[in-house]
Amino acid sequence: MHRYRIWAAVALALLALALPFIFNSPYYQHMLILILIWAALGTAWNLLGGYCGQVSFGHAAFFGLGAYSAGLLYLHLGASPWWGMALGPVVATLVSIPIGLICFRLRGPYFALAMLALGEIFRLVFLNWISFTNGPRGILMVAARPGKILFYYLALAILGLALWWSYLLIKSKFGYYFVSIREDQDAAEALGIPTTRYKLYALLPSAFLTGLVGAFYMNYVAFIEPNVVFSLGNVSVMIILVVILGGVATLWGPTVGAAMYIALGELFRAQLGAANVLAFGVLVCLVILFLPNGVVGEVDLFKRLMGGKRRGDVGGSLGSP
Repeated sequence: MHRYRIWAAVALALLALALPFIFNSPYYQHMLILILIWAALGTAWNLLGGYCGQVSFGHAAFFGLGAYSAGLLYLHLGASPWWGMALGPVVATLVSIPIGLICFRLRGPYFALAMLALGEIFRLVFLNWISFTNGPRGILMVAARPGKILFYYLALAILGLALWWSYLLIKSKFGYYFVSIREDQDAAEALGIPTTRYKLYALLPSAFLTGLVGAFYMNYVAFIEPNVVFSLGNVSVMIILVVILGGVATLWGPTVGAAMYIALGELFRAQLGAANVLAFGVLVCLVILFLPNGVVGEVDLFKRLMGGKRRGDVGGSLGSP
C-alpha cells in the first residue's frame, strides 16, 4: 500500500506538471490557475477552520493584505510587485498575531462574527485611505508580465507548499492538539493543552499562506481594489464553500473542492446565464445534505468503514487517528 501511494503521488505530480501543455489554450490555462489559487486558499483556511475548528469568515483580510503588500510596493516605490511575494505573507502573519490573541478569547459564532468584522474593517480602511491605498480606484500594474505557464507553475508551487506544510502539521503533535481543540476545547484545556497558543499556531501558517496567495494574485491579475481583495462574499465565503465541497479537515478536500467550484461555476455560467448563482447554491445545498463530509471526506469515511469491516471493528477504525 505504501508503494502504491508513492507511485500514485508521482503520477499525480507528473500530470500536474503536464496540464498546461495538455490544455494549451489561454482560457483553460487561466481556469487551471484559478483552481490552484482557490485550492491553496482552501488548504490554508482548512488548517484553522477544519482541523482546529475555528471557523473564520475573515480570511479576506489576510488575502487583501498580501495583495496590497505587493501593490503598494509598486505604487509608492516603483518596485516590482514580485517582491510582494516575500513581503505579503510576512505582513499577513504579523497582523494575524494580535488578531488571534484578541479573537481567540471568543468561541463559536462569536469568533466567526469577530473575524467577519475584521475583514470588513480592513476593506473600509483601504477603501477610504485614498492617499495611501489609492482607494476605490485601486492599483493597476502596467509593467511587462510573463506568460500564463509561468504563473501556473508558481501557483502549483504555492499549492505544493500549502499541502506539504499542512501534512507536516496534521501528522505531528500540532495536528492532534488542533483536533482535540476542535472536538472539545474544555477537555483539551483540562488535559493541560494551552488552547489559545495552539489556535495561534494554526492561524500563523494559515495567514502566511493566504497572504502569499494574495501577493501572487496581485501579480497575476495586475489590478486590485479593496472591494475585490477584501470581499466577504467573493473571498472569505467562497474559501469556505471550496472546503465544504471537497471535505473539511481533509488534506486533498480543498483541492477537489476548488476544481469543482471553478469547473462547475464556468459550466453553469455558460449554460444558465444569470441563473448560475442559483444553480450553484442548489448544488452546495445538495452536497451539504447528501455529502456532509464533502466529496473527499465521504470517500475517506467509506474507506475507514470498509477497513473496519475487514477487521471486524468498524468503531475502532472510525475512532483511530
